[in-house]
Formats: sequence, C-alpha cells, structure tokens
Amino acid sequence: MKFDTFLETVGNWGRFQKVKYMIICLTYMLPSIMVYTFTFTAAIPKFRCRNPQLESIDNYNKTLNDKFDLEYKPTLTQCRNLGRKLSDDQCQSCYLKPMLAANKNNSQANEKLEQCDKYVFEKIYYKKTLIEEWNIVCDRLYYRMAAQTIFFFGYMVGSMFFGILADKYGRRPIMSVSFILMSFSGFLCAFGPQDIFGFWPSYIIFVLARFLLACSTRGISVSGFVLGSEIVGPRKRLYAGIVIEYFFAFGQFILVTFAYFIRTWRALIWSISIFTVPYIFFYFILPESPRWLVSKGRFDEAKTVLRQIATKNKRDFNEDAFQQMKDEQEKNMSKQEYQEGISSLFTSKIMLIISMNLFFQWFAQNLVFYGVSQSTGSWDLDPYLSFTISAFVELLAYILVHLILDRVGRKKPYFIFAILFAIIAFLIIPTQKFTTKNSQIQRIILTTINISLKFLASASYAIIYIYANELFPTNVRNTGMGICSMVARIGAMLSNFCNDYLGRIWINLPVIIFGIVSLVAGLLSLMFPETLNKPLPQSVADVEEMGFAGFRRRVAQIKIPEVQTISELYEGNIIKKDLQKCDINDSKL
Repeated sequence: MKFDTFLETVGNWGRFQKVKYMIICLTYMLPSIMVYTFTFTAAIPKFRCRNPQLESIDNYNKTLNDKFDLEYKPTLTQCRNLGRKLSDDQCQSCYLKPMLAANKNNSQANEKLEQCDKYVFEKIYYKKTLIEEWNIVCDRLYYRMAAQTIFFFGYMVGSMFFGILADKYGRRPIMSVSFILMSFSGFLCAFGPQDIFGFWPSYIIFVLARFLLACSTRGISVSGFVLGSEIVGPRKRLYAGIVIEYFFAFGQFILVTFAYFIRTWRALIWSISIFTVPYIFFYFILPESPRWLVSKGRFDEAKTVLRQIATKNKRDFNEDAFQQMKDEQEKNMSKQEYQEGISSLFTSKIMLIISMNLFFQWFAQNLVFYGVSQSTGSWDLDPYLSFTISAFVELLAYILVHLILDRVGRKKPYFIFAILFAIIAFLIIPTQKFTTKNSQIQRIILTTINISLKFLASASYAIIYIYANELFPTNVRNTGMGICSMVARIGAMLSNFCNDYLGRIWINLPVIIFGIVSLVAGLLSLMFPETLNKPLPQSVADVEEMGFAGFRRRVAQIKIPEVQTISELYEGNIIKKDLQKCDINDSKL
C-alpha cells in the first residue's frame, strides 16, 4: 500500500491538516518580508552634490536646488564631453563645476568637472536609508550591488545546505533552526553597523548578516513548502501548493505597512526582526512530515503522527493497513536506487532529464520574475504605492493559478503563461518603434505591458514551484528543491546584470532576453508529465512510471511486472470502494 492510499484512511484534509497547514503558511510570510526589505532600507532617493559654499545648511529643496543648479550643475554638453559612460542624470547628480569656474563663469574652466563626495538627499519618502548614511551613490554604487549579489549567493548556499539537511534530519528541525538564524541575523543587520566602527567594518558586518539572513529564508521557504504539501493527499496538493503562495504576497503587504510608518533603515530592520521572534517557538506546534518519516524508515514516529492525524480528524487508525504500507516501504528501501540519495537525481535517464529540465525552468523563471520585479520603480509612482500594486498583481496571479490548476493540470497553464510572457515582451519593440517617445499613449502601453509581464511572471513562477515539488521523489525532494532554488539564484543575480548593464546597450534588450528565455522554458516544459491528482512519488521508480513525453509507457512496461500492476490496481480498487462506503467527506471536516 502506498502512503497516499493510507493517508486517505486517516483523512487527507481533516482538522489536523487544516490547522497545521495554516501554521506553515504563517511562516511563509517571513521569506518575502526579508527578501524585499532591501527595497526600502537601501532605496536610492533623489540626490545631488552638496553645495560647497553652503555645506552646513544645504538641503534638498526647491530653493537650494535652484541655487545649486545655477552655480554648480553641469550642463549636458559638459556631461557628454566628460568621456565616461554615464547618463545625463548620473553626471549632473555626481559632478559639479569647479568652484573657480562657478565664481568666474569661465567657459574653459567649466569643461573640467569635479566629482563630489558629499551629497544631499531628498526626504519626501525616506528619512534615512543606507544609501544616505554610507554615501552609496555614484562611484560607490557598486557597494549596494555587491551587498545584493552576496545576499543572492546566500540564497544559493542556503537552498543547497538546508535542502540537504532537511532531507537528512527532517523538515521541522531545519525550519526551527532557520527561525533562530533569521532573528539573530536580522538584529545583527540592524545593530552591527555603527559609526564608531567606520565604513568597512560596518559594511562587512551588514553584508555577512544579510548572507545569513538569506540562508535562513531558504531553510524556511523550501522546507515549509515541502512540508505543507507532504501532510496532505493528492486531491489537496494544489491547494497546499498555491495558498501558501498567497502568504508570500501577504508578507509583502506587511512589509510595506512597516516601511510606510518607519522611514529609517535601522528602525525598520529591528522592528521586522522583533516580528520574527515569536516564530522561534513554532518548533512546538509545527508537525514533522509523516511522509518523510516513512521514507526514512522511522515508522514508530510516523505511526505516532499518523495516529494523531486520525484522532484529530475523528478517523479510525487501521493497524493492518499501516503494517502493509510499512512492509512495502521497507521493500522499496532495500532497493539500491532508493539508497542512492542525491545521486539518484542523475543516475536514471528519465530522472536526469526531468531534473535538468527543472533546474533550467527555475533558472528561467527567477531570471524573468526578478528581472521584471526590479523594474517596478520605472512606473514613476510613489514607491510605496508601486510596491503595493506589484504585490497585488502578484496575488491576483496566484489566485488565477489556484482557480485553473486543479481543472486543467500543471503543464498546459505553465506552457501558456511562459509563451504569453514571451509574446508580450516582444511587443515592446513595435511599441517603441511606432509610438512617440514619452507620449501619453506610449506610457500607457508600456505600463500595461509591464504590469502584464509581472502578472505572467508571477503565475509561471508559482506553477513551477508546485510542479517541481510533485516531480521529485520524497527521499530527495528537499534536496532537489534546494538545487532548483540554488540554480534559481543564478537567474536572480543575472537579472540584476541584465537590467543594470545590458540596458545601457539597448534599453529594451533586458526585456527581449527575458522573453527569449521564457519562450525556451515554455517549449521545454512540454516534456514534463502531468501530475494533477497523482500521488507524490516516493522513489525514482515512481517518477520513472510517470516518465515524460513519448517515454512513459515503454518504461512502465520494463520496470513494473504485469502481475504486480494488476495486484496493486485490485488492492487500490478495494480500498477505494471501502472508503466510498464508510469514509467521511473531507470537505465537511
């Protein structure tokens, strides 16, 4: 008897699963909060060089800005003669006319600009950000990029490290350790950097703390997602996989609320860190995955959890059925392929192709998702409003995915969203070519395209998370998801490169690249098997039974003897009939 069949006897969506699942969902808000906090703590407000003659009283306001512009602001001609690859805005914000030239109005002297090292910042939206405190603008802007790159590197390390540990030691303890690490690293981010230390010690402390913070988010999000899907049966797996994504969006709403009322970077970080402290005690209420316990042969512990599920769901615990499942699992565990661990993702031909395809899909979706998400600042709105709209669009995408995936499956929607993304991305070219630059109609069309791309990227991102979780076998599911997440961070880091550097070559080049990558990902997704209403695979053999386009039937004939298949089908039909006679409707629990 397979685990999903036994789970039906104790209830695959009863009171126990509902309560525990909601607890897991609450933990899923933390990763999104920590991922996007940098948007506000390291926001770059409008700025200019400080007026050399008014250093002590200079501020960023209309009166003083006009005075500075008249005396020190470089002209466009001077900026273009500077000989550096800077936009006009960057040049006029980072350079000034020499004081001698400003006083004498000497046109020859004006040709030689000086780069300033003191700045004044706009205070409309932010009271104080890291950018202002450490002057991370102009030639020092790479410090900000380095901090974000190291953060994503922490994502990679955390995904792999905690993914392997969660498969070895369990989902519950790894999530609990991650909660502690998140709170510690959050407070270290807030209080570690100090003026008395100087810039470099403070910067190193901050970057290290952010690295640990990134690691902890992966221990929570990957393990939490897997745990949420493993405590339910096939019929509720879509619900478990997509509703948890709602809480990722809810976390963004919580963050923007914090950020709106707390406008200084240090206070914002320690306030959010305090918010994470109660989660440390979730160890006492989080369940361990009974599916993982069974996959590791820890049957006594699994029996305790499953009996608890039956009790909470007001079901009888069938000892004979449990023993039958245990015998089958022990038989599977004795097979060499079950004991291979992470290597099992690559030793089987079908598993290798599916794994490599999933790794690419995660790379592609993170490149696309973060590439589009990072461009929301170009919407030319209040940054808090822009962030809220972005989060709302993301939530709408998750709702749509929830409504359609249990009806049409995973493959078709994912393919359609990925292809639609590519088509809409390519519409950027005719829009730029056939509409007047900076006209009202062009701004409306481009805004519509950007919002549509955000919607489609969010939808396909949510689906691939669910799809990968349903294709990796239980004994290496967290490891497989961890590798996917690790590869995904490469895509996230490259999205920064595309937006920051390739956009200088051609402003539309990043979006076109995102479209091409999404097109390739959509076409490759046609190789995946459909997983709708199918049991989670316990081993590589189960994945091989699912196979992929054009291969499933042949592999099934080789791997599974006919007698065994008929026996299993007969057993499943008997159990199904018994459940139909005396089982309680899950939806009424």
